[in-house]
Amino acid sequence: MGNAESHWVKQTKTYPRYLTELTADIIEGGVGCPRGVVREYGDDKVTDLDPLLGSGSPQDISTVRMVVKSGNYGAGALASAEVDNETSPTLPITATPRSLKRKSAQLVSSRIRKQLNLLDDQQDLSSDGEDEFQRTRTSTRTPRRTPNRKITPGTPRTPHHATPSIPCRLRPAQQPANVLEEARLRLHVSSVPESLPCREQEFQDIYSFVESKIVDGTGGCMYISGVPGTGKTATVHEVMRCLQHATDMDEISPFHFIEINGMKMTDPHQAYVQILQKLTGQKATADHAAALLEKRFSNPAPRKESTVLLVDELDLLWTRKQNVMYNLFDWPTRRHAHLVVLTIANTMDLPERIMINRVASRLGLTRLSFQPYSFKQLQQIITSRLNKVKAFEEDALQLVSRKVAALSGDARRCLDICRRATEICEHSAADTSSTGLVGMSHVIDALNEMFSSAYITSIKCVSVQEQLFLRAIIAEFRRLGLEEATFQQTLPPSGPWVVSPTCPPTTVPLVANVFVQHQALCRVEGLQPVSVSEGLAVCQRLGACRLLLLEPSRLGVLQRVRLNVSQDDVLYALKSD
Repeated sequence: MGNAESHWVKQTKTYPRYLTELTADIIEGGVGCPRGVVREYGDDKVTDLDPLLGSGSPQDISTVRMVVKSGNYGAGALASAEVDNETSPTLPITATPRSLKRKSAQLVSSRIRKQLNLLDDQQDLSSDGEDEFQRTRTSTRTPRRTPNRKITPGTPRTPHHATPSIPCRLRPAQQPANVLEEARLRLHVSSVPESLPCREQEFQDIYSFVESKIVDGTGGCMYISGVPGTGKTATVHEVMRCLQHATDMDEISPFHFIEINGMKMTDPHQAYVQILQKLTGQKATADHAAALLEKRFSNPAPRKESTVLLVDELDLLWTRKQNVMYNLFDWPTRRHAHLVVLTIANTMDLPERIMINRVASRLGLTRLSFQPYSFKQLQQIITSRLNKVKAFEEDALQLVSRKVAALSGDARRCLDICRRATEICEHSAADTSSTGLVGMSHVIDALNEMFSSAYITSIKCVSVQEQLFLRAIIAEFRRLGLEEATFQQTLPPSGPWVVSPTCPPTTVPLVANVFVQHQALCRVEGLQPVSVSEGLAVCQRLGACRLLLLEPSRLGVLQRVRLNVSQDDVLYALKSD
């Protein structure tokens, strides 16, 4: 008995399983079948049917089918069946002699007959053109319990690497109808100019710095500062375009250019995620991305290309521990990093104001400041944008340039005023006395619209304390280098309070707030300083007018304050007084 069981295990491992459903049905049906009844089939063989056929040798499937259908059992039936099927090969195997009752044998044979009929139906469905051997293997396989899910012909498949395409225009783009319309298109902020005037020296400094780092295979940091609208980002983009062209001409080694913007992130730690995705195309969490970047910039790699990283709006990446800034400035110091970091912010002395010593030291002393445009530079920028399109009078261009240069030197504000002047001129073209060019009257109307909005009118009409509060907010923004401040915080011991943003950093306390700046301004103007409750009421009134954006806080003195208008509009409205 032990030999039979061991031989049965060996046979089970040797031959592939066939008609597993039949075995399961016999066992689960509760029929008292012996161990020798149908347990396993080979590819074309039937084994262990000796209780039914009276023989222990494996037989061909056709032989078993003939015996079962005829209803005769025993060795004689098997011998007569083998005469009709002499080509059936046999495999040597030892039989397990057992006796079986007639009733249980009939039940087992009826189930075998049902399974064989099912095999016959499947064999008839097979194609006639297949090879006979392949047809035999297909017909003797057990049908799967769960058939494969078939896709209907109407279900579309989504391509894995699909590239979206924009259909071609049915008609060509409409050309400008007149000179004013063409000038308006050229003066748009999103229009890419053919050249970048008045920033030649800054362009050369940035180009030389980045090119030397790429050629030497080293890393470094550069801090670029300047008021908004002075061409910082546009100059860096022009430098990258020229360096890419030099790479295409095989003048310098290839490099990767990555740009991130703090204004486009909900959290400073998302900088790791964006850098990793743009550098390798891999998506990861902030912590995992920081670990992968640390490993990439710390370990050596063969033929490692340099990476140029542009970080715009750096001040928005500030955190309490300043770990994001620290890593961005520390990675270029690694030997195998080959990383060049260019940072852009609006405040010149931002490292001294908000950065701790270990972060500021890694930033280094390579700094570049973009000064506001003068009226001559603004006039040259507008002329180069128009590119010999005669749409403005000389006096009109000079008026716009002087007005903007006296206020902020923002080139984008100058372009917006000129575009609005072209629209006013085009609407007034019905006047017969008009020369068709943008004149002084059109520019004055555009200036009045630009600097006479509802916000500016509201600022002019508020009380003296509310105007002082707005001035205190701007002073605090310039001191911090951020666009957000707190109404009141816990202050250090008393010290020299200086409201002017041009004062040395040593005279400014380490912790200040808008309320302290407001009190200092009241003393300068000869007014009685307000209390905390009065200052909070002034802040709430400005928030109700939507001149300020106030953060809801459980304690009003700890709420954060932001301007809902530009600083230029506030200064323009207060300057006229």
